[in-house]
Amino acid sequence: MKNDLFKRAEKCRERAEYARAIELYKKALNAFKKESDLQGILDCHLCLGDTFRAKGDFVKAKTYYDDGLALAESLDQDFAAADALTGLGLSMRALGNWRDAMACINRAFRMYRSIHDRRGEVFALWARAGTFRIKGDVKKAVQTFYEALEGFRALDDRSGMAYSYCGLGGSSRVACRFGDSEKYYRMANRMFDRLQDRFGLAYSFCGLGNARRMNGDYKKAIVYFKKAEALYKKIGDRVSYSYTLWSSGMTYQMIGEMEAARSNFIESARFFQETKDPRGIIYCILGTGAVDYAQGRKKKAINAFLKAKKRADEYDFRLEKKYARTLLKNACQDRGFPVNLP
Repeated sequence: MKNDLFKRAEKCRERAEYARAIELYKKALNAFKKESDLQGILDCHLCLGDTFRAKGDFVKAKTYYDDGLALAESLDQDFAAADALTGLGLSMRALGNWRDAMACINRAFRMYRSIHDRRGEVFALWARAGTFRIKGDVKKAVQTFYEALEGFRALDDRSGMAYSYCGLGGSSRVACRFGDSEKYYRMANRMFDRLQDRFGLAYSFCGLGNARRMNGDYKKAIVYFKKAEALYKKIGDRVSYSYTLWSSGMTYQMIGEMEAARSNFIESARFFQETKDPRGIIYCILGTGAVDYAQGRKKKAINAFLKAKKRADEYDFRLEKKYARTLLKNACQDRGFPVNLP
């Protein structure tokens, strides 16, 4: 019964049916606890961490990974401990704590290497690359995503390759290499379609929308964002959905539809508050500030940009600090709006 529940949960997670997967994992966890099945308890904790992280609930994910790590260490299971550390790092970085996230991921990388788990090593590389991206070290992010891509290619891991292409697409965009960004997202999109990965498809549709937005093709950008939004809604991933909403808001701002832009920024900010995503909140402050500036509320806009800069300073987000400074300078000098932030 308990193993059957666990297997059903795994199938739901594979189909990105996260709410149902969580329900089944929790039932399996209770069954394993009744029988004091420590291996089953450990597996459930790690899988619940992965599922909550996939749907954007990073606080709950962190709790399950913490418990999983403690249990893995008490059972001397290095493989499970490394998995827990990687998941913990991914959750921490989503909550803005990229320094501790990097420490967890690097520790996991060393553990994978010591137990000769090449797949784990490459996954930790991919996680490290994304952490460089959050930090704002774009050069290191691109370099490390390439390393992860080559690692996944050597393992013939198509899913890992596709997610590496997405990472390269996002990093190339913030590096202002918009042609490269679109190329990588298109490659990822084709691979996710073949793999029937709904989350990956949504991720790549959002990336393609941003690539079109940065190339000034706002009409096509909205088409891609709508596709991503529909998939994220079905999956129940509030964080990714929120970033897509923000990107749509930026697009509406660029075509002068300020009320639509404001509405998107307000809605995405609400989700970012719920999921405690500090980067997302900063982007929404910048977006609403830009709308205020466009509608003649210069003082309110400047205050918003100052607030965003202060928050970016607190977390030491390099890119977001740069964007806040750019908007602040433009507002103070009455020039350069709207700004199409990558």
